[in-house]
Amino acid sequence: MTNENRYGPAFQRNALLPGIIAAACLIFSQLVMRGTWDTGFTYVIAIFALIVAWFAVQARHWWWLPIFVGVAVAWNPVYPFGFEGQVWVGAHYVAAALFIVAGILIKSPRQE
Repeated sequence: MTNENRYGPAFQRNALLPGIIAAACLIFSQLVMRGTWDTGFTYVIAIFALIVAWFAVQARHWWWLPIFVGVAVAWNPVYPFGFEGQVWVGAHYVAAALFIVAGILIKSPRQE
């Protein structure tokens, strides 16, 4: 029995949980959009986009950085853009899928 099998995989997916939480917020925000929680959801989405971007930088997956910086800018609560319509609803689902895919694909070596 090798140490790698004994202690689990030799890598870790740090972006998986933030990606799942952000994806859940993106999907759930479509149920209560334009309500009192709209600003709260944009804070959570923008912050988790920056967290996933940081984990991508740490894992040296640089190609994810512009995607999640763009998500953080599009969903920023400080200066909201006021997007509306079916394209914006579709953007929520595309961003949710990106968070899930990035959470699965971004992995870094486990530190011992």
